[in-house]
Amino acid sequence: MIGAGGATPPATVKVWDPFVRIFHWSLVSCFVIAYATGDEIERVHVAAGYVIAGLLAARIVWGFVGPRHARFSSFVRPPRVALAYVRDVVMLRAPRYVGHNPAGGAMIVALLIALAGTCATGYVMTTDAYWGSKLIEHVHEFLANLTVGLVVAHVIGVLIMSFEHRENLVASMISGRKRAAD
Repeated sequence: MIGAGGATPPATVKVWDPFVRIFHWSLVSCFVIAYATGDEIERVHVAAGYVIAGLLAARIVWGFVGPRHARFSSFVRPPRVALAYVRDVVMLRAPRYVGHNPAGGAMIVALLIALAGTCATGYVMTTDAYWGSKLIEHVHEFLANLTVGLVVAHVIGVLIMSFEHRENLVASMISGRKRAAD
């Protein structure tokens, strides 16, 4: 295939399988709905929370049985490795990864934990034992707001890496394809 000006576009490889992409965008949508409805539209908020919990459970299973780039073993690294990668990003010398880089892997783990905690505390608030518990409600709200902060950091990281490596990572989470290894 010849691109504009007679240039051949770079070769691409399939990285993100359909499950990972559908999970990602469904999670984004459900979290926005849950966060936006909060106390205002409780039925929608609770339904979105249950969908998020189901999505998380499916993603965790997929992290062990899914294809290479979906597996936790391919992107979860020790904290020192993730911090070293962040240092390299700041110094504009971070290596490009076809799958998740070490900082991205750490972000996925942090988001999964924060979202699981948000879902768990949301569910616990509906039980007789914790109905009306202000402590659980505050923890639930804290975790939801922590998740928002993590999402902002995630988006900033995606934008920085898209710029640094000159590739549109958002588009790759839609198409499932990324530029082949350099």
